[in-house]
Amino acid sequence: MAVGLSSGDAKAADCRSDPAPEIDWSDCAKKSLMLSGNDFTGANFRDADLSSTDMRNTTLTGADLEKATLVRTWFTDARLDKANFARVEAYRSIFKNVFAQGASFASAELQRAAFNGADLTNTSFEKADVSRADFDEAILSGASFAYANLARADLSEAKVERALGFNRAFMLLTRIEGLDLSGATGLDQSQIDIACGDAETKLPNGLTTPTSWPCAQE
Repeated sequence: MAVGLSSGDAKAADCRSDPAPEIDWSDCAKKSLMLSGNDFTGANFRDADLSSTDMRNTTLTGADLEKATLVRTWFTDARLDKANFARVEAYRSIFKNVFAQGASFASAELQRAAFNGADLTNTSFEKADVSRADFDEAILSGASFAYANLARADLSEAKVERALGFNRAFMLLTRIEGLDLSGATGLDQSQIDIACGDAETKLPNGLTTPTSWPCAQE
């Protein structure tokens, strides 16, 4: 198994250690590696660089990845439940089919990330930039997008069984066609007016369907 060398202030012995639960790879350079299938339960990846690394089918339950660099990293089919992805840089990263119940992506940079088929129940995207992210077939029950940038994100095929939170979220051209948002919290008319829904979109009481719907497909 290839592993990277130490970087920054990380201890060399830690960065050279083999993958294992509760490993401390904080501040380590782990770019462009094949790490799929490993168990990283409770591991510490704070400030690590995992750009373009294959993390498919890994277990990251309860792992701490705060401020890690995850640009174009693959997490397909990984377990990310209760993991901390706060303030990560994860442009164009792949989170397809991940199990991420109770995870935090607060203040994360997730532009054009793919969350297709992901279980994001009770997951926090508060203050995150998820512009142009794809949530096709993702489970978003109980998720929070408070203060998030959802510009041009696609939620239209997401699955919602419990209320979503949108308090002060920026929703320019956010795709919400067909969504049942009748129980959503934090939505106001100004957000709906710049989003993209259709006749099948259900809104909370007091909000009305804009005359601009449906939006043209980009």
